[in-house]
Amino acid sequence: MPHAYDEAKFVRAMGYPKHISNVVPLRRTVGVPLSNATLPLHSQRIDVPTYDRSALRPSVVHIGPGNFHRAHQAVYFDDLARSGVSRQWGVTDISLRNSKVKDLLTAQDGLYTVVQRGRDRQTARVVGSIGGYHYAPDDSVAVRAALTDPQTRIVSLTITGNGYYLDPRTGEFDAAHPDVRADLAAPKSAECFATAWAYLTDALDRRRRAGIAPFTVLCCDNIPDNTHMARTALVSFATLRDPGLARWIETHVAFPSTMVDRITPQTSDEDCEFVERTFGIADKLPVVTEPHSQWIIEDSFSHGRPPLEEVGAEFVADVSDYKLVKTRLLNATHLALGCVATLAGYERTDEAMSDPVIYGYVEQLMRDEIQPLLPTAHPMNTRAYRNTLLTRLSNPRMPDQLSRLARRGSEKMPSFVLPSLQEAIKQGRPHSLLMLAVAGWARYLRGYDLDGHPIQIEDPQAELLTELATRAGNKVYPLLEHEIFTELRDVPHFAEHLGDMVADIDARGMQLTLRQALQDTGQELAWG
Repeated sequence: MPHAYDEAKFVRAMGYPKHISNVVPLRRTVGVPLSNATLPLHSQRIDVPTYDRSALRPSVVHIGPGNFHRAHQAVYFDDLARSGVSRQWGVTDISLRNSKVKDLLTAQDGLYTVVQRGRDRQTARVVGSIGGYHYAPDDSVAVRAALTDPQTRIVSLTITGNGYYLDPRTGEFDAAHPDVRADLAAPKSAECFATAWAYLTDALDRRRRAGIAPFTVLCCDNIPDNTHMARTALVSFATLRDPGLARWIETHVAFPSTMVDRITPQTSDEDCEFVERTFGIADKLPVVTEPHSQWIIEDSFSHGRPPLEEVGAEFVADVSDYKLVKTRLLNATHLALGCVATLAGYERTDEAMSDPVIYGYVEQLMRDEIQPLLPTAHPMNTRAYRNTLLTRLSNPRMPDQLSRLARRGSEKMPSFVLPSLQEAIKQGRPHSLLMLAVAGWARYLRGYDLDGHPIQIEDPQAELLTELATRAGNKVYPLLEHEIFTELRDVPHFAEHLGDMVADIDARGMQLTLRQALQDTGQELAWG
């Protein structure tokens, strides 16, 4: 509900002369710092926490509190407190690497602004669910105390894929990594560790010895098999430190699988200026995100769980079907759009999706080639989900960089795109647009666009992939020798068709190639 703005009260609070509001347009140039003390003032212009923040019980410890955590999990816990459903789930944040965020958030009493930018309207609120924030290298005693506190029932994680220390090829824990070796060499009494797994192993050992129930490890990273990665990393590290403890963890600690989704870019200086100009808040850590938010959680916890279903999250017995829909529709489309639209000359998602040809490609790729391969008996409304994705990708208020969508293709292609392509080929279903996604990636990997401008290939195997993609020009045989194409390289005529598509992109350009593919797909569907 919009709040009336009392400019005179604002002037008095800032200590300015009474006449200054007649001279300076305060609502555009002056911001009041965000803190518990200034919440009543800010409540005139923005929704703020009205619950007693000091009464929040710190039952959740979160490791890796970046923008996504503050736009996603922390908002759900704030909703629990705001709605009066439960104030037993306050959050304590722990950072292993970034002291700057800790300093800024502490100065704001853990408060920050979340701006939701929809296509047609924007809303904003102040979030207050984070009651404590610790930087592990400086606050190791506080970190250990939070993790061993009997009140702590959940330790959630958003530490990105690199924080799991798993070999991308084998999936095994990398015990030779310098961070892991340093933690294993450190005595159990060490005050500071380099990895989350050392902290969790230490805390669970202390809880076990003290007879305190174990916490649940809730991985919220937006990666496939997140619960498997968390379990593998923690049990592997614990095995190297204390095999008996590792067996206890396997038996007593729950690792619920999750699916999370909310586009949350990095905060820019312009975002900070927008919050100050629009709401009068001098917030050093605002978060800008989209209205859409999804959190699907496996209902399997060690020591009780929050009633998040009351504020929009979903608890289910099995998350795998939800993940399948998301990875096949959203993640696969992201990679395809990132490569194809870059070669068409675009840099941002909203710009690309304003092009009718690219919009048509994305829509038909999902509707005609990917969605029919998904299980029919599925708890999600895949048609509605597909339409939501089109709206999100087209949102001009939440532009995403195409380069971000196209990065780490060696991991995304075999996980998100190729499974659908392989199934379509086996079932004899249309797959021209899926093939075009692979062709676009193959051409993208050369490291320059169709006008010869350089493209930075952000991939763990960038050097190898670029060499394979350029070795034989439009003949894709060298690239197909890469391990991700093991199941496709021997499919009759696959290499020829893929090579022809890459040649078309080079000779005719991305736009004409897309138009032809869409026409061919329409005929293919009509004939089918």
